[in-house]
Amino acid sequence: MGEQGSDGGRKTAKAAKTAAAGAPAAAREAASASGKRAAPAKEAAAGKKATPGKKAASAPARKVASSKKAPAPKKQLVAPKKATASVPAAPAKTVAAHPRGESRTALVRRARRINRELAEVYPYAHPELDFDNPFQLVVATVLSAQTTDLRVNQTTPALFAKYPTPEDLAAADPEEVEEILRPTGFFRAKTKSVIGLSKALVEQFGGEVPGRLEDLVKLPGVGRKTAFVVLGNAFGRPGITVDTHFQRLVRRWKWTDETDPDKIEAAVGALFPKTDWTDLSHHVIWHGRRICHARKPACGACPIAPLCPAYGEGETDPEKARKLLKYEKAGQPGQRLKPPQAYLDAGGRAAPPLGAG
Repeated sequence: MGEQGSDGGRKTAKAAKTAAAGAPAAAREAASASGKRAAPAKEAAAGKKATPGKKAASAPARKVASSKKAPAPKKQLVAPKKATASVPAAPAKTVAAHPRGESRTALVRRARRINRELAEVYPYAHPELDFDNPFQLVVATVLSAQTTDLRVNQTTPALFAKYPTPEDLAAADPEEVEEILRPTGFFRAKTKSVIGLSKALVEQFGGEVPGRLEDLVKLPGVGRKTAFVVLGNAFGRPGITVDTHFQRLVRRWKWTDETDPDKIEAAVGALFPKTDWTDLSHHVIWHGRRICHARKPACGACPIAPLCPAYGEGETDPEKARKLLKYEKAGQPGQRLKPPQAYLDAGGRAAPPLGAG
């Protein structure tokens, strides 16, 4: 038994060697891989017919070739990404989940990108109170509490025409001032504040508005918000104005979860260079008044929707959202009777005086 097996092995090797002489490389590998395939190879060698061997070799070759072309499914993996990107709401949904695990670096980058985008949308952003000097600005800012800047701008011309200086307003009859300020609401309290701050300016600062935060907040009716409005817009000193619009938007954007104005000021200020603070305030407040409203933000018309975690809280349909826009974004007058020329050049319209139209 053992001798026959040895002889059969030598015959098999010889047959394989003969077939290999006229067969492709794939056939040689197939012949050497198994002794059971030696018989067909022997028959092919005896009859000098290599055709079966070629067929056997070509079949595995096709399989190998087809297996090399198999990566076609990998190309299909790109399709879902393109499909997802083509869905309008996808960017907002993606960003909406991001802030929960957002790193400090990512937050800073996103916040600064939003500010850059808003700067392009509102390149003419400015304080929306009419004023010619620091005294007029501090008075107008005090009067803007619980009312619109438009109503203040419509009211202050009569006030400053009658009382142009701190000395004049400090000596004014409260009842006469109340009558002028009546349209602004809370006119009695506001009369007390503006007369009081005028007296403080005369008695403590020689009738001049101080340019320091610690001095401004000592004036009646002047808090940090008012002080930063005056410092940033009358003295060119950076400050963040945390009004109701600013508070609402920075929380929607997940810049901070704080609710106290002073803490919001500190948290947001830490995200930006100090030199950006004043313009940042204008950009955020303008956006809050024109597009990102308190009750029904115009999400479908918002230029920073892909960056906003709160996208979808308001109207997302573009046509319906456009109907929610205000002021120059809706082709309507702005809040200032005497706006800067840059605003008018950009298509903005001045507000009408009190009682007009």
